[in-house]
Amino acid sequence: MSISLADCYNTRQFRKLAKARLPGPIFHYIDGAADDEVTYRRNTEAFETCDLVPNVLAGVEDIDLSTTVMGIPIAMPLFLSPTALQRLFHHDGERAVGKAAESFNTLFGISSLATVGIEEIGRTIRTPKIFQLYYHKDKELTWGMIDRCREAEFDALALTVDTIVGGNRERDLWTGFTSPPKLTPSSVLSFATHPRWTLNYLLREPFELSNLKEHIAEGSNVSISVADYFSTMLDQSMDWDAAAAVRERWGKAFCLKGIMSVEDARKAVEIGADAIMVSNHGGRQLDGSRSPFDHLAEIIDAVGDEIDVICDGGIQRGTHVLKALSMGAKACSGGRWYLYALAGAGQAGVERALTNMYDELVRDMKLMGARSLSDLGRHNLRFR
Repeated sequence: MSISLADCYNTRQFRKLAKARLPGPIFHYIDGAADDEVTYRRNTEAFETCDLVPNVLAGVEDIDLSTTVMGIPIAMPLFLSPTALQRLFHHDGERAVGKAAESFNTLFGISSLATVGIEEIGRTIRTPKIFQLYYHKDKELTWGMIDRCREAEFDALALTVDTIVGGNRERDLWTGFTSPPKLTPSSVLSFATHPRWTLNYLLREPFELSNLKEHIAEGSNVSISVADYFSTMLDQSMDWDAAAAVRERWGKAFCLKGIMSVEDARKAVEIGADAIMVSNHGGRQLDGSRSPFDHLAEIIDAVGDEIDVICDGGIQRGTHVLKALSMGAKACSGGRWYLYALAGAGQAGVERALTNMYDELVRDMKLMGARSLSDLGRHNLRFR
Protein backbone atom coordinates (compact mmCIF):
# COMPACT_ATOMS: atom_id res chain seq x y z
CA MET A 1 0.00 0.00 0.00
CA SER A 2 1.45 3.37 -1.03
CA ILE A 3 1.73 6.22 1.44
CA SER A 4 1.77 10.00 0.86
CA LEU A 5 2.79 13.00 2.94
CA ALA A 6 -0.87 13.57 3.84
CA ASP A 7 -0.89 10.14 5.48
CA CYS A 8 2.06 10.89 7.77
CA TYR A 9 0.82 11.52 11.30
CA ASN A 10 3.78 9.97 13.12
CA THR A 11 7.39 8.88 12.77
CA ARG A 12 6.51 5.32 11.76
CA GLN A 13 4.55 6.61 8.78
CA PHE A 14 7.36 8.97 7.76
CA ARG A 15 9.69 5.98 7.92
CA LYS A 16 7.45 4.11 5.46
CA LEU A 17 7.44 7.12 3.13
CA ALA A 18 11.23 7.40 3.28
CA LYS A 19 11.61 3.69 2.56
CA ALA A 20 9.43 4.06 -0.53
CA ARG A 21 11.32 7.11 -1.83
CA LEU A 22 14.96 6.10 -1.19
CA PRO A 23 17.23 3.48 -2.75
CA GLY A 24 17.93 0.70 -0.27
CA PRO A 25 21.51 1.70 0.70
CA ILE A 26 20.44 5.29 1.46
CA PHE A 27 17.38 4.27 3.48
CA HIS A 28 19.30 1.72 5.52
CA TYR A 29 22.00 4.29 6.29
CA ILE A 30 19.35 6.43 8.04
CA ASP A 31 17.50 3.49 9.54
CA GLY A 32 20.35 1.27 10.67
CA ALA A 33 22.49 1.10 13.78
CA ALA A 34 25.37 -0.92 15.25
CA ASP A 35 25.69 -4.67 15.69
CA ASP A 36 22.32 -6.23 16.60
CA GLU A 37 20.67 -2.78 16.92
CA VAL A 38 19.63 -3.53 20.51
CA THR A 39 20.44 -0.04 21.75
CA TYR A 40 18.72 1.54 18.75
CA ARG A 41 15.46 -0.18 19.67
CA ARG A 42 15.91 0.40 23.39
CA ASN A 43 16.26 4.17 22.90
CA THR A 44 12.54 4.41 22.12
CA GLU A 45 11.34 1.44 24.15
CA ALA A 46 12.78 3.00 27.31
CA PHE A 47 10.06 5.65 27.29
CA GLU A 48 7.39 2.95 27.55
CA THR A 49 8.64 1.84 30.98
CA CYS A 50 7.51 5.19 32.36
CA ASP A 51 3.93 6.48 32.75
CA LEU A 52 2.66 10.04 32.84
CA VAL A 53 0.34 11.05 35.70
CA PRO A 54 -1.97 13.87 34.58
CA ASN A 55 -3.76 16.50 36.59
CA VAL A 56 -7.10 18.03 35.56
CA LEU A 57 -9.10 21.23 36.07
CA ALA A 58 -5.93 23.24 35.60
CA GLY A 59 -7.12 25.98 33.21
CA VAL A 60 -4.98 25.01 30.23
CA GLU A 61 -6.41 27.09 27.38
CA ASP A 62 -3.02 28.75 26.73
CA ILE A 63 0.14 26.65 26.59
CA ASP A 64 3.72 27.98 26.62
CA LEU A 65 6.26 25.58 25.13
CA SER A 66 9.17 28.02 25.10
CA THR A 67 12.46 27.30 26.83
CA THR A 68 16.13 28.22 26.71
CA VAL A 69 19.05 25.92 25.95
CA MET A 70 22.57 27.17 26.66
CA GLY A 71 20.96 30.60 27.11
CA ILE A 72 19.43 30.41 23.61
CA PRO A 73 15.65 31.01 23.53
CA ILE A 74 13.66 28.53 21.43
CA ALA A 75 9.91 28.27 20.96
CA MET A 76 9.58 24.53 21.61
CA PRO A 77 11.60 22.07 23.72
CA LEU A 78 12.52 19.80 20.80
CA PHE A 79 15.19 20.59 18.24
CA LEU A 80 16.76 19.06 15.15
CA SER A 81 19.99 17.39 16.09
CA PRO A 82 22.90 17.77 13.63
CA THR A 83 23.12 14.89 11.16
CA ALA A 84 25.48 14.15 8.27
CA LEU A 85 24.99 13.75 4.52
CA GLN A 86 21.53 15.33 4.28
CA ARG A 87 21.59 16.00 0.52
CA LEU A 88 21.78 12.23 0.03
CA PHE A 89 18.31 11.95 1.55
CA HIS A 90 16.77 14.88 -0.37
CA HIS A 91 18.42 17.21 -2.84
CA ASP A 92 17.68 20.27 -0.66
CA GLY A 93 19.28 18.68 2.41
CA GLU A 94 20.26 21.06 5.19
CA ARG A 95 18.61 23.98 3.38
CA ALA A 96 15.20 22.31 3.74
CA VAL A 97 15.76 21.32 7.36
CA GLY A 98 16.98 24.79 8.32
CA LYS A 99 14.01 26.52 6.71
CA ALA A 100 11.61 24.15 8.44
CA ALA A 101 13.26 24.79 11.82
CA GLU A 102 13.07 28.51 11.11
CA SER A 103 9.27 28.23 10.80
CA PHE A 104 9.12 26.92 14.38
CA ASN A 105 11.92 29.05 15.86
CA THR A 106 13.75 26.03 17.21
CA LEU A 107 17.41 25.09 17.23
CA PHE A 108 18.79 23.50 14.07
CA GLY A 109 22.15 21.86 13.64
CA ILE A 110 24.54 20.93 10.86
CA SER A 111 27.35 18.41 11.01
CA SER A 112 31.00 18.64 10.09
CA LEU A 113 29.90 16.13 7.44
CA ALA A 114 27.17 18.47 6.18
CA THR A 115 26.43 18.79 2.47
CA VAL A 116 25.80 22.56 2.61
CA GLY A 117 28.54 24.89 3.80
CA ILE A 118 28.81 26.73 7.10
CA GLU A 119 28.81 30.12 5.41
CA GLU A 120 25.65 29.52 3.39
CA ILE A 121 23.75 28.25 6.43
CA GLY A 122 24.91 31.20 8.50
CA ARG A 123 23.82 33.61 5.77
CA THR A 124 20.43 32.10 4.89
CA ILE A 125 18.99 30.48 8.04
CA ARG A 126 17.71 32.81 10.76
CA THR A 127 16.73 30.28 13.43
CA PRO A 128 19.28 29.51 16.19
CA LYS A 129 22.07 27.30 14.82
CA ILE A 130 24.39 24.71 16.36
CA PHE A 131 27.41 23.13 14.67
CA GLN A 132 28.45 19.54 15.39
CA LEU A 133 32.23 19.34 15.41
CA TYR A 134 34.12 16.16 14.67
CA TYR A 135 37.66 16.43 16.06
CA HIS A 136 39.87 15.57 13.07
CA LYS A 137 43.51 14.59 12.99
CA ASP A 138 43.96 17.56 10.66
CA LYS A 139 43.97 20.38 13.21
CA GLU A 140 43.97 23.06 10.55
CA LEU A 141 40.63 21.64 9.47
CA THR A 142 39.30 21.33 13.02
CA TRP A 143 40.27 24.84 14.13
CA GLY A 144 39.22 26.24 10.77
CA MET A 145 35.66 24.91 11.13
CA ILE A 146 35.40 26.45 14.60
CA ASP A 147 36.57 29.84 13.30
CA ARG A 148 34.24 29.67 10.30
CA CYS A 149 31.27 28.97 12.59
CA ARG A 150 32.12 31.96 14.74
CA GLU A 151 32.39 34.20 11.68
CA ALA A 152 29.07 32.82 10.36
CA GLU A 153 27.47 33.69 13.72
CA PHE A 154 26.43 30.21 14.74
CA ASP A 155 24.93 30.25 18.23
CA ALA A 156 26.45 27.10 19.70
CA LEU A 157 28.96 24.35 19.03
CA ALA A 158 28.59 20.67 19.99
CA LEU A 159 31.73 18.56 20.14
CA THR A 160 30.85 14.94 19.39
CA VAL A 161 32.79 12.72 21.80
CA ASP A 162 31.55 9.18 21.02
CA THR A 163 32.95 8.59 17.51
CA ILE A 164 36.69 8.05 17.88
CA VAL A 165 36.07 4.88 15.87
CA GLY A 166 33.12 4.01 13.66
CA GLY A 167 30.44 1.73 15.03
CA ASN A 168 29.85 -1.66 13.41
CA ARG A 169 26.93 -0.64 11.21
CA GLU A 170 26.28 -3.96 9.53
CA ARG A 171 23.45 -2.75 7.31
CA ASP A 172 25.94 -0.43 5.61
CA LEU A 173 28.21 -3.42 5.03
CA TRP A 174 25.34 -5.43 3.54
CA THR A 175 24.22 -2.63 1.21
CA GLY A 176 27.68 -1.30 0.34
CA PHE A 177 26.74 2.22 1.45
CA THR A 178 29.44 4.85 0.97
CA SER A 179 29.73 8.61 0.70
CA PRO A 180 29.44 9.44 -2.12
CA PRO A 181 27.34 6.44 -3.17
CA LYS A 182 28.78 3.98 -5.64
CA LEU A 183 27.01 1.33 -7.66
CA THR A 184 27.57 -2.25 -6.64
CA PRO A 185 26.07 -5.44 -8.08
CA SER A 186 23.73 -5.62 -5.07
CA SER A 187 22.62 -1.96 -5.19
CA VAL A 188 22.24 -1.17 -8.89
CA LEU A 189 18.66 -2.46 -9.06
CA SER A 190 17.64 -0.36 -6.07
CA PHE A 191 19.02 2.81 -7.64
CA ALA A 192 17.38 1.97 -10.98
CA THR A 193 13.96 1.43 -9.38
CA HIS A 194 14.07 4.81 -7.61
CA PRO A 195 14.48 7.07 -10.67
CA ARG A 196 13.34 10.29 -8.97
CA TRP A 197 16.08 10.03 -6.35
CA THR A 198 18.65 8.87 -8.89
CA LEU A 199 17.94 11.68 -11.38
CA ASN A 200 18.02 14.31 -8.62
CA TYR A 201 21.36 12.96 -7.45
CA LEU A 202 22.86 12.85 -10.94
CA LEU A 203 21.46 16.07 -12.44
CA ARG A 204 21.34 18.54 -9.57
CA GLU A 205 24.14 20.21 -7.62
CA PRO A 206 27.07 17.79 -7.25
CA PHE A 207 27.22 15.98 -3.94
CA GLU A 208 30.00 17.05 -1.58
CA LEU A 209 30.94 17.34 2.07
CA SER A 210 31.00 21.10 1.88
CA ASN A 211 32.97 21.82 5.05
CA LEU A 212 35.66 19.20 4.42
CA LYS A 213 36.22 19.15 0.65
CA GLU A 214 39.17 21.58 0.65
CA HIS A 215 41.07 19.37 3.09
CA ILE A 216 39.87 15.80 2.57
CA ALA A 217 38.86 14.09 -0.68
CA GLU A 218 37.23 11.16 1.12
CA GLY A 219 33.48 11.53 1.31
CA SER A 220 33.27 14.05 -1.56
CA ASN A 221 35.40 12.72 -4.41
CA VAL A 222 36.57 9.41 -2.96
CA SER A 223 33.93 6.97 -1.75
CA ILE A 224 34.26 5.85 1.87
CA SER A 225 31.94 4.34 4.46
CA VAL A 226 31.04 6.55 7.41
CA ALA A 227 32.53 3.99 9.81
CA ASP A 228 35.83 4.01 7.90
CA TYR A 229 35.79 7.81 7.80
CA PHE A 230 35.47 8.02 11.58
CA SER A 231 38.11 5.35 12.15
CA THR A 232 40.70 6.90 9.82
CA MET A 233 40.08 10.67 9.83
CA LEU A 234 39.16 11.44 13.44
CA ASP A 235 41.72 11.90 16.20
CA GLN A 236 41.61 8.96 18.60
CA SER A 237 43.87 10.80 21.03
CA MET A 238 41.08 13.32 21.79
CA ASP A 239 40.80 13.77 25.56
CA TRP A 240 39.43 16.22 28.12
CA ASP A 241 42.26 18.68 27.48
CA ALA A 242 41.35 18.65 23.78
CA ALA A 243 37.69 19.28 24.61
CA ALA A 244 38.67 22.18 26.85
CA ALA A 245 40.83 23.62 24.04
CA VAL A 246 37.86 23.45 21.64
CA ARG A 247 35.65 25.22 24.19
CA GLU A 248 38.25 27.95 24.70
CA ARG A 249 38.79 28.55 21.00
CA TRP A 250 35.03 28.65 20.33
CA GLY A 251 34.24 31.02 23.20
CA LYS A 252 30.44 30.81 22.93
CA ALA A 253 27.73 28.35 23.99
CA PHE A 254 29.43 24.94 24.12
CA CYS A 255 28.01 21.44 24.36
CA LEU A 256 29.42 17.91 24.54
CA LYS A 257 27.39 15.41 22.51
CA GLY A 258 27.63 11.77 23.50
CA ILE A 259 27.90 11.92 27.30
CA MET A 260 26.52 8.75 28.90
CA SER A 261 28.03 8.57 32.40
CA VAL A 262 27.84 10.65 35.57
CA GLU A 263 31.64 10.77 35.72
CA ASP A 264 31.83 12.33 32.27
CA ALA A 265 28.94 14.69 33.01
CA ARG A 266 30.87 16.04 36.01
CA LYS A 267 33.99 16.48 33.88
CA ALA A 268 31.92 18.43 31.34
CA VAL A 269 30.97 20.82 34.13
CA GLU A 270 34.62 21.10 35.16
CA ILE A 271 35.79 22.19 31.69
CA GLY A 272 33.06 24.84 31.50
CA ALA A 273 30.60 23.24 29.06
CA ASP A 274 27.19 24.88 28.97
CA ALA A 275 25.29 21.70 28.08
CA ILE A 276 25.62 17.99 27.53
CA MET A 277 23.65 15.88 25.10
CA VAL A 278 22.96 12.55 26.78
CA SER A 279 23.25 10.47 23.64
CA ASN A 280 24.47 7.13 22.30
CA HIS A 281 24.54 8.40 18.70
CA GLY A 282 21.18 6.84 17.93
CA GLY A 283 22.50 3.37 18.76
CA ARG A 284 24.98 3.67 15.91
CA GLN A 285 28.19 3.34 17.95
CA LEU A 286 28.26 1.06 21.03
CA ASP A 287 25.49 -1.51 20.88
CA GLY A 288 24.42 -2.74 24.31
CA SER A 289 24.81 0.71 25.90
CA ARG A 290 22.03 2.31 27.92
CA SER A 291 19.35 4.48 26.42
CA PRO A 292 19.56 8.22 27.11
CA PHE A 293 16.17 8.23 28.86
CA ASP A 294 17.12 5.31 31.14
CA HIS A 295 20.23 7.17 32.30
CA LEU A 296 18.74 10.65 32.44
CA ALA A 297 17.75 10.77 36.12
CA GLU A 298 21.18 9.69 37.34
CA ILE A 299 22.95 12.36 35.29
CA ILE A 300 20.45 15.11 36.13
CA ASP A 301 20.67 14.33 39.85
CA ALA A 302 24.45 14.70 39.63
CA VAL A 303 24.83 17.85 37.50
CA GLY A 304 21.39 19.14 36.49
CA ASP A 305 21.69 22.27 38.58
CA GLU A 306 25.06 23.14 37.00
CA ILE A 307 24.62 22.43 33.28
CA ASP A 308 21.81 22.07 30.73
CA VAL A 309 21.04 18.39 30.13
CA ILE A 310 19.59 17.49 26.71
CA CYS A 311 18.00 14.09 26.03
CA ASP A 312 19.06 13.02 22.52
CA GLY A 313 17.77 9.83 20.97
CA GLY A 314 14.71 7.65 20.62
CA ILE A 315 12.24 10.55 20.43
CA GLN A 316 9.22 9.66 18.31
CA ARG A 317 6.30 11.22 20.18
CA GLY A 318 5.42 14.37 22.06
CA THR A 319 4.87 12.25 25.16
CA HIS A 320 8.51 11.10 24.94
CA VAL A 321 9.59 14.73 25.12
CA LEU A 322 7.30 15.40 28.10
CA LYS A 323 8.68 12.40 29.97
CA ALA A 324 12.26 13.58 29.47
CA LEU A 325 11.38 17.14 30.50
CA SER A 326 9.54 15.82 33.55
CA MET A 327 12.68 13.93 34.49
CA GLY A 328 14.56 17.24 34.42
CA ALA A 329 15.98 17.54 30.90
CA LYS A 330 16.19 21.07 29.55
CA ALA A 331 15.20 20.00 26.03
CA CYS A 332 15.19 17.01 23.67
CA SER A 333 16.70 16.42 20.26
CA GLY A 334 16.94 13.71 17.66
CA GLY A 335 17.73 12.90 14.06
CA ARG A 336 15.75 10.05 12.53
CA TRP A 337 12.34 11.56 13.32
CA TYR A 338 13.01 14.43 10.91
CA LEU A 339 15.36 12.64 8.49
CA TYR A 340 12.60 10.23 7.48
CA ALA A 341 10.42 13.28 6.79
CA LEU A 342 13.19 15.02 4.84
CA ALA A 343 13.72 11.91 2.71
CA GLY A 344 10.01 11.55 2.10
CA ALA A 345 9.08 15.12 1.15
CA GLY A 346 11.90 17.63 1.64
CA GLN A 347 11.12 20.87 3.48
CA ALA A 348 7.37 20.17 3.43
CA GLY A 349 8.03 16.82 5.09
CA VAL A 350 10.17 18.30 7.86
CA GLU A 351 7.60 21.04 8.44
CA ARG A 352 4.88 18.42 8.76
CA ALA A 353 6.99 16.38 11.18
CA LEU A 354 7.55 19.49 13.28
CA THR A 355 3.85 20.36 13.10
CA ASN A 356 2.94 16.86 14.28
CA MET A 357 5.35 17.09 17.20
CA TYR A 358 4.30 20.62 18.12
CA ASP A 359 0.61 19.71 18.05
CA GLU A 360 1.27 16.60 20.14
CA LEU A 361 3.19 18.66 22.70
CA VAL A 362 0.41 21.25 23.02
CA ARG A 363 -2.33 18.63 23.22
CA ASP A 364 -0.42 16.44 25.68
CA MET A 365 0.48 19.42 27.88
CA LYS A 366 -3.24 20.24 28.11
CA LEU A 367 -4.06 16.64 28.93
CA MET A 368 -1.34 16.70 31.60
CA GLY A 369 -2.80 19.85 33.15
CA ALA A 370 0.45 21.75 32.53
CA ARG A 371 0.44 25.28 31.14
CA SER A 372 4.22 25.73 30.87
CA LEU A 373 7.22 23.44 30.96
CA SER A 374 7.94 24.52 34.54
CA ASP A 375 4.74 22.72 35.59
CA LEU A 376 6.32 19.38 34.63
CA GLY A 377 8.32 17.39 37.15
CA ARG A 378 8.99 13.95 38.53
CA HIS A 379 5.76 14.21 40.51
CA ASN A 380 3.95 13.45 37.25
CA LEU A 381 6.00 10.30 36.42
CA ARG A 382 5.70 6.71 37.63
CA PHE A 383 7.92 3.82 36.57
CA ARG A 384 6.59 0.31 36.04
